Amino acid sequence: MTKVYFVRHGETTWNADSRAQGSKDVALSERGRAQAKLLAKRMKNYHIDCIFSSNLTRAYETATIIAEEFQYEVNQMHDFREMSFGAWEGLTHVEIKESYGDHFKIWRNQPHKAQIPGGEMLIDVQKRGLQALHQLVTQYENQSILIVSHGTALKTILLGLLDIDLSYFYKIRQDNTCMNLVEFRDYGPVVVTLNDTAHLENIIY
Repeated sequence: MTKVYFVRHGETTWNADSRAQGSKDVALSERGRAQAKLLAKRMKNYHIDCIFSSNLTRAYETATIIAEEFQYEVNQMHDFREMSFGAWEGLTHVEIKESYGDHFKIWRNQPHKAQIPGGEMLIDVQKRGLQALHQLVTQYENQSILIVSHGTALKTILLGLLDIDLSYFYKIRQDNTCMNLVEFRDYGPVVVTLNDTAHLENIIY
């Protein structure tokens, strides 16, 4: 059986400010690094064979902190990048709502239909993410894989594995450094753990 641990990157200053990051390369904040270190100590208790991440700094740095516990290298994959939010990147949710009201309304109510100016659609993010995932599951059969990615990207992948329509995008939550476990069994993928942040219970906010 192949196991895949999906992890969202640690917090960035843009996360804290509720800014759309998307394809912008924003680094972890000090709090984000602290979150990643706590997750790394936890993941040391699990058997991991290989580690992959998005090639954006916030995901790669999170993966590197975890990889240090295993003395592994991190393999970067473009297809696990966050969704491009186009013209919204760098703007707060309030600014987006004020400047792109009609688009924002669709994004909040019918996210699967949203076409953000200059950005990707959820289906595009899901297709590239699932394609990369299935490649790894085939290549590393019966091994345990850790993938560090992003909130939106991970939600699209998880919905795809569950055969749930992207219109239910907001029914799943992915917090910073959350861990999700999916087991790929002979009858298909099984979600074992979702948005697990037990390692952050004692962190000071």
